[in-house]
Amino acid sequence: MAHVTIIGTVTAKPETRDELQALLSAQVAATRAEPGCLNYDFHCDAADSCCFVFYENWRTQADLDMHMVMPHLAPLFSQLDRLLARPVEIRPLKMLSDMAGQT
Repeated sequence: MAHVTIIGTVTAKPETRDELQALLSAQVAATRAEPGCLNYDFHCDAADSCCFVFYENWRTQADLDMHMVMPHLAPLFSQLDRLLARPVEIRPLKMLSDMAGQT
């Protein structure tokens, strides 16, 4: 199965860390329910509590593209300049193994 894997890194300003975590946490259930979402896992960097990381797998690039314009992301996207210490980083990956749970 050729799917799309990305790692998204979002770094909060120290003074907006808790607010950003709440906004990001609120995206998890809605995103996991989107068509084409294979997994959407939310993490916090163990060494930097202002750094949040998403590990995502999508069925197709079109599914990921649709995710990026979903209405539930609007409250987050409208505040990124205020909340973030630096721009969002999106790192595309190429999976070399089979996806866990799928053979």
